[in-house]
Formats: sequence, structure tokens, C-alpha cells
Amino acid sequence: MTQEKKVLGEERRNLLLNWLQTENKPLTGGELASRTNVSRQVIVQDISLLKAKNEPIMATSQGYVYMKPYGQPIKKERIIVSYHEPYRTKEELYILVDYGVTVKDVRIEHPVYGDLNASVMVSTRAEVDAFIRKIKQTNASYLSQLTDGTHLHTLEADSEEKLDAACAALMEAGMLVE
Repeated sequence: MTQEKKVLGEERRNLLLNWLQTENKPLTGGELASRTNVSRQVIVQDISLLKAKNEPIMATSQGYVYMKPYGQPIKKERIIVSYHEPYRTKEELYILVDYGVTVKDVRIEHPVYGDLNASVMVSTRAEVDAFIRKIKQTNASYLSQLTDGTHLHTLEADSEEKLDAACAALMEAGMLVE
């Protein structure tokens, strides 16, 4: 059995940066660790070093993504207030992604901790399914459970019309707070 050689230091970080910039999907720490023959913890440290150099890398529930500032179409953003029971989270996310919307995050206003914000970054039903599966597998709570169902989302789409249609569908489903 031969063991692959570890990719070291700056060379590894340059590879990570290149992979993140060229992929159109999130890359997990485990996948990056496997590609470079190092531990996932080394990758976490490398990502922190790259972020310290102002590289726009974001950790999502699906893996790391490079927030491409150039060559991307201009996106429209909107922050909405949503309210529903935890069991309707999948339905809410499906409604949004079915209209071509990316759900970037979830935010709550906690009475003790103030604003709490977490990355969601889902754009397809498959990504929603993976997000919900991860919540269930880890027995994690939704942030909205800390505020009896009220929460905010930052939405992103390539047009105001998509955002309008998604919001209208959420309103019809009784989940949008105006």
C-alpha cells in the first residue's frame, strides 16, 4: 500500500483557493482534505488563513464556497420576515428555491444574545433536502425555535420578479410576515 504525499503549506492553500474559485458547488472540508492528503482540521486552519487574507470564502452547511465578486451576474437581495412551525421549514425552503431564489441565511433576534445569524445557502430542492437531513442527523434545533417561529432570511435571485413571486407564494402559504 502506497501512501499519497501531503500537499504542504502555501502550495495547499493556493490549490484550495483555485478549487473554490472554479467550482460551481460547495466543497466540503473532508473532500478538500482528501484531495490534499491532510486532515480536515488542517483544511479548517487553511480556510481561516485565507479568510484572514480577505478571501471571500464562506462556510455553509454544504461546504465551503468562494463568493465570486467578478464575472457573476448582478443579483438582487431581499430580507424577509417569516413565521412558521419547525415542521414547515422544508416547505418554506422548497417554495423559495422553486422560484429560483437562493436562501442565503437565517437570522433571529434573541432576547439575550441579540442577533444570531447562520448560513443556509440553498438554491435547489436537493440542497434543501441535504440541509434538512443534516438538521435531523445531528438532532440540531432550528434557530427559529428560539423565537417561537419568527425569523428572517436573506434571499437572492437574478431578478426582482423572482423575489416577488417567491414572496407572494410564501404569503399564500401563510409564512410571510409583513
